[in-house]
Amino acid sequence: MDCLFCKIIAGEIPSKKIYEDELCYAFYDIEPQAPVHFLVIPKEHISGANKISEENCGTIGHMFAVIAKVAKELGCGNDFRVVTNCGPMAGQAVAHLHFHVLAGRNLSWPPG
Repeated sequence: MDCLFCKIIAGEIPSKKIYEDELCYAFYDIEPQAPVHFLVIPKEHISGANKISEENCGTIGHMFAVIAKVAKELGCGNDFRVVTNCGPMAGQAVAHLHFHVLAGRNLSWPPG
């Protein structure tokens, strides 16, 4: 499989790891858009949010628990944004489900 995030999980491409367990992997974004900007990805290849199912939703719930834990450890408190894009027209650049977590500055809406 020629998936950038699968290669990161496998250690074939370096990343600045924050957290890892049997279900997911978290690492800093290489082009941060906020003082704190990390990604959380499932180790199972799920191509996008449109592929979340009854079979893999436990992993997704776990990933959100990891997001809360890591955000707290990084000093984000209760102020952070979680974003996922689904499909190229929505801005998904890598076809592997991932959640961006951004914090450390005022994040206006809509993003601009």
